[in-house]
Amino acid sequence: MLEGNIRDGIVDMRPVDLHVHSTRSDGTLTPAELLDYAVKKRLRAMALTDHDTVDGLTEIKEAAKTREDSPEIVDGVELSTDLDGHDIHIVGLFIDTANPGLKEYLQKFKDSRDLRNEKMCNAIREGIGLDITYEKLKAAFPGSVITRAHYARYMLDHGSVHSMDEAFSRYIGDGRPYFIPREKVTPFDGVELIKKASGIPILAHPLLYGMSRERLEGLVSDLKDAGLMGIETRYSTYSSAETRQMILLSEKMGLLESGGSDFHGANKKDIDLGTGKGGLFIPYEIYEKLLERRKQL
Repeated sequence: MLEGNIRDGIVDMRPVDLHVHSTRSDGTLTPAELLDYAVKKRLRAMALTDHDTVDGLTEIKEAAKTREDSPEIVDGVELSTDLDGHDIHIVGLFIDTANPGLKEYLQKFKDSRDLRNEKMCNAIREGIGLDITYEKLKAAFPGSVITRAHYARYMLDHGSVHSMDEAFSRYIGDGRPYFIPREKVTPFDGVELIKKASGIPILAHPLLYGMSRERLEGLVSDLKDAGLMGIETRYSTYSSAETRQMILLSEKMGLLESGGSDFHGANKKDIDLGTGKGGLFIPYEIYEKLLERRKQL
């Protein structure tokens, strides 16, 4: 049964979505378009959490100023980290985007990413004969932080593969011939960066890491010791049993709940803003508790 938000005896069924991507990383809607869609979907609050960049936040907040029906906009980011070969993502909510440490990290990450993308384009061009350079890739996706999803789309658009999934499975997925890993920090470093930027560090989609229950609980416990404040208990791909498992884990660890669709637009066609695969609902009270913690920091 869906949870509602009760105000003055009236049940408000408008959800929040605290994990969303725009064209500034690997989404397909611009920040302004995302704001318009959030209004259409009747969201009460939304966090823009692009991968390793905060460049879209100014645009979406400027767009929000022009609409009385805009949801509350949360300054967010999703940091890509690595732990023993596992991709671990740390979402930061209510961050101070002007924080010098965060700005320095994001710039270093961008420089490292640019070098890696140059190498990947060269390898793909020489390996399969595709007319691809980093400049052409950026021109095809202006304003975006280039990710492997952009490579897959470029390869599909230029006839090198029949689907984006094929691009990953044959060429650019983990361990494939033309995948070059990025330089990453640990999730503990990611938590510390978010804390220093006055934000709330959240472990994104814990069940996607393929860990045993014991190992996941150990990771969450260790991250909490480092300053983790919450985990995503509500997520697009979770079953009701998995959602309950994550709620129990948050309670056991004394962590806040968070949740989001991980909306990417057309790059994840079966995931819709606010509602995920159709059954996702993140009540406003989850957002309120996060906001209250932010005020205490």
